Amino acid sequence: MKQKNAVLSIALIGAALAVAAVYNVSAQDDIVAKAKAFVKDAASKANKWTGPTSGPKAAAGKSIIYVSSDQRNGGAQGVGDGVSEAAKAIGWDFKLLDGRGTVQGHGDALGQAIVQKPDAIILGGFDATEQTDLVEQANKAGIVVAGWHAAGTPGPQTNPTMFTNVTTPAQDTSEAAAYLAIANSNGKAGVVVFTDSAYAIAVAKSDAMANIIRQCKTCTLLETRVQSLGTATKDMPTVTSNLLQKYGKKWTYSLGINDLYFDGMVPGLVSANIKPSGQLFNISAGDGSESAYQRVRTKQYQYATIPEPINLQGWQLVDEINRAVNKESPSGFKIPVHIVVPGNVNYDGGKKNLFDPENGYRDRYKKIWGK
Repeated sequence: MKQKNAVLSIALIGAALAVAAVYNVSAQDDIVAKAKAFVKDAASKANKWTGPTSGPKAAAGKSIIYVSSDQRNGGAQGVGDGVSEAAKAIGWDFKLLDGRGTVQGHGDALGQAIVQKPDAIILGGFDATEQTDLVEQANKAGIVVAGWHAAGTPGPQTNPTMFTNVTTPAQDTSEAAAYLAIANSNGKAGVVVFTDSAYAIAVAKSDAMANIIRQCKTCTLLETRVQSLGTATKDMPTVTSNLLQKYGKKWTYSLGINDLYFDGMVPGLVSANIKPSGQLFNISAGDGSESAYQRVRTKQYQYATIPEPINLQGWQLVDEINRAVNKESPSGFKIPVHIVVPGNVNYDGGKKNLFDPENGYRDRYKKIWGK
């Protein structure tokens, strides 16, 4: 009797293990299938307008100062160009001040902007909390403060107060980057995530990417490496060499919160005799710089970038400020995420090394403003 019970127990355990194995395979298949479906949608042409279709007519005689985090950063520079273009279209004065990539520089530029008493100030790519006192000073002076990548989430902000923060939600870009790694590797990615702890949005992105990779049970999150964007170009060759020594062939995918990491990584990869494509797949969840587009197009050490439509975002910022000075609420517009890979790099303005959606946004905003 004991022998029969033992045999029965072994049979039940075997059946349970078989069910568990099937469940695990099914769960793994589900995440890979989900990733592939997400990537297919996000890599399609961005030619549909999903933004506002109504709003206040253009207020007359307004002025904007755009405080750039660092004009050497393609994202901050590109948004400033978009704001300048939109300000001209709406009939407003525009000025740019460069924060030069340092906390002190941001503070100096923001202080200069407040002294000039514009109608609005845009924080272009640095956290509002970094300059809380000055942001509050601007608010008290009756200056509208808006931001681009100035907080971890899009929309209105408090502590300090901003009318709105324009950014693609960190969760969206993170999903796109992580799902692309899962889909392209068929669930076998060995991942290093690069982030900069000085920026709330960067940490939000890297945490989300890491969490999604962990959901893929046959993928491996090797580590999350904190690396300052400000010194990325200088530091990344050494960082890359160290990671290659540490992980070797286990390292097959990099997920960065910005293209700057891959600007600096190339010399280290070349010196280590890593092939330009097919060996280490570098994916950026941010910006979509000109150099990143060129690397993706030529298949040189970057597989993908998750660009933001920075020129469009400049136009959106001007529209949001027009709503603020007209005492209306923010538009709530959140731009859908877009993936750029070698197969679609020439879509949506990509021939100019810029994600510029072919959705008619300039005409849409000018129609709202009555221009």
